[in-house]
Amino acid sequence: MHPGLVPGISVDELRTRFGLDKVVFGITAALIVAFILWGVIAPDSVGDTSSTMFSWAMENTGWLLNIVMILGLVIMIYLAFSRFGNINLGKDGESPEFSRFSWIAMMFGAGIGVGIFFFGPSEPLWHYLSPPPHTVDPETPESLHQALAQSHFHWGLAAWALYALVGGALAYSIYRRGRVSLMSSVFRSLFGDRHTDGVAGRLVDMMAIIATLFGTAATLGLSAIQIGEGVKIVSGASDVTNTVLILIMAVLTVCFIISAVSGVSRGIRYLSNLNITLTLGLVLFVFIAGPTLFLLNLIPSGIASYADNLIDMMGRSLSWGQDTLDFQAQWTAFYWAWWIAWTPFVGMFIARISRGRTLREFAVVTTLVPTFILILAFTVFGGTAIAFHRDGKAGFDGSGTSEQTLFSMFDHLPLSGVIPFIVIFVLAVFFITSADSASVVMGTLSSKGDPAPRKIIVVFWGLCMMGIAVVMLLAGGEDALSGLQNLTILIAIPFSVVLIGLVVAFLRDLATDPAAIRRAYAENAIHNAVVKGLEEHGDEFEIAVGRAEEGHGAGADFDSTASEVTDWYRRTDEDGNEVDYDYTSGEWGDGWSPDDARRDDIGDEDADGDPATPGLNRE
Repeated sequence: MHPGLVPGISVDELRTRFGLDKVVFGITAALIVAFILWGVIAPDSVGDTSSTMFSWAMENTGWLLNIVMILGLVIMIYLAFSRFGNINLGKDGESPEFSRFSWIAMMFGAGIGVGIFFFGPSEPLWHYLSPPPHTVDPETPESLHQALAQSHFHWGLAAWALYALVGGALAYSIYRRGRVSLMSSVFRSLFGDRHTDGVAGRLVDMMAIIATLFGTAATLGLSAIQIGEGVKIVSGASDVTNTVLILIMAVLTVCFIISAVSGVSRGIRYLSNLNITLTLGLVLFVFIAGPTLFLLNLIPSGIASYADNLIDMMGRSLSWGQDTLDFQAQWTAFYWAWWIAWTPFVGMFIARISRGRTLREFAVVTTLVPTFILILAFTVFGGTAIAFHRDGKAGFDGSGTSEQTLFSMFDHLPLSGVIPFIVIFVLAVFFITSADSASVVMGTLSSKGDPAPRKIIVVFWGLCMMGIAVVMLLAGGEDALSGLQNLTILIAIPFSVVLIGLVVAFLRDLATDPAAIRRAYAENAIHNAVVKGLEEHGDEFEIAVGRAEEGHGAGADFDSTASEVTDWYRRTDEDGNEVDYDYTSGEWGDGWSPDDARRDDIGDEDADGDPATPGLNRE
């Protein structure tokens, strides 16, 4: 079949053999377990080493984080308005799996997490009291809007453009190119088949697992810190030590394991939907019970300030001086590292729910909708905290921690005796569902792209996440947040290089997509036809399809038999041997059909008792 006529291939149409990748799993697991043992045995050593490496990295490689975040935003804007925008993240003519409302609702769930509770009230307040260097004076109307702009900058377009970039690349790779659900699959056009299935591809997958481990562990650490503060308030305890935080994490880890092995994941999903509803409810509650009129005015003003200051904030770096570098290290670099580390996890989730969307719709909606949601949440929480500071209420002088600011805000609102329990519940469910989902993603990455990895692998990665979160807390000492920040940034810097490579590979794939080939042919054909029509018939001509002279056709400058545009849609059996395939009838040359796989799978279960997925074989 001509490469311009291929309708696309979904991974579930192929004959794939899944199983544990012993190299990826073995090497990554050994490194992570060794790190956890080091952190538990000598947390001070980890803390000192990470602090030293962190200082060096911020001074010498902080620019790399900025470049990656800016690149993600630029690429998604380009894809939304480029000739690639009409390419389907699925086969030609394939309809979206979910309605637009359900799709946005699920994306909304991905945009809501512990971050809006941990940083929502405190970050805008801190920027208001101590604005970024070389900007405005503190505690002024200018600093109010600068504070919101800076918070929106950290949580808005740049973060979601990067998630959209990875999610779009994965969705395209899986549902249009028929590749398995691995980060390395995106690099096939860059590495070639041999290196993608070899050292280079496995290195990408191992780095993706490590990034996900540390990024999610940082989130779990933040959850534990907040839950600890809530327990302190509810119980009347005097202080929350790292021992208490570790105990909280241990209890939640047991809940995660029960979720992972007992088959209650569907119940957890329902619980997650309830959680999102409660989170929205809390934001709405603060909006109504707090300074409503002030917030109504602040929402459009904050958005306008964000748009006005976006380019300036993107350009801040070491070139602005040491004060700016220190601010970046404490705030912007941590966020950029956190988002970079979360890209495999969130990207995989977004890819799975976006099948059938055009690249243009995907880029616009995935970037703008979650950004708007988080802007509203941060304006409501942060604006309320700033208003309480202006009113002189206790707990908003900037001396408290993020978690103290959160619970102080609710303490000054109605239902202060009930809200802490709801917040603790919400945070606990976020902890369990994040651990559950991230563990499945890491199980997939270490199981040759298996969408339903073995439960024992999922639990193992979940326990590793908890172990890393504990090490982060111990390495930070009294300032637990510093341990989370330092280690997250150190892990994200090497993964930034992977994301730059992903951009190159994704664009190379799109350039040889069947829809892109057809568009190029169409432009050439119309141009040639119009020129010839004018030359031969003046104003009176029409366009018809016919065979052109040798070397003058629409595809004269394109080699439609080249391996880079034909190899990807050649079909193979489970062992990688090429098999003929008729795209018109859907028949395999060796007589295989999906029904054969289904018959083989009847009654067949994997080692954990899970029914095998029809058509997808496991080693």
